[in-house]
Amino acid sequence: MRAADTYDYAVVRAVPRVEREEFLNVGILLSCERRRWLQARIELDRARLLALCPGADVDAIWRALAAIPRVCAGGAEAGPIGLLPQRARFHWLTAQRSAVVQTSTVHMGRCRHGDLDAVMERLLQRMVRVG
Repeated sequence: MRAADTYDYAVVRAVPRVEREEFLNVGILLSCERRRWLQARIELDRARLLALCPGADVDAIWRALAAIPRVCAGGAEAGPIGLLPQRARFHWLTAQRSAVVQTSTVHMGRCRHGDLDAVMERLLQRMVRVG
């Protein structure tokens, strides 16, 4: 039997008015160093974002969020950060910052070997989706 995999994750947040520190959970960033796995899934609910901040520039926030999966994938298309090793990209993405896109603190978990897609789905359901 294979050992369980450990993973790190952070919740991706949209913070339309940084000075108010109000945010909307909009995605999950998930990393498993052992499996060389780094992915982000973003699910921006525009109506919820506008309910939080009626004047939010939703298109600009979406563009900033869309960069996260590109950085996870790596490569020159993601700019200089995309050329860093996978673990360095994860740490860059989860670094604390004062911007309209932020992440939660990093949390750790364990799953059965190869079950990272299921983990991602559970985290999205619990932390991002309503209902």
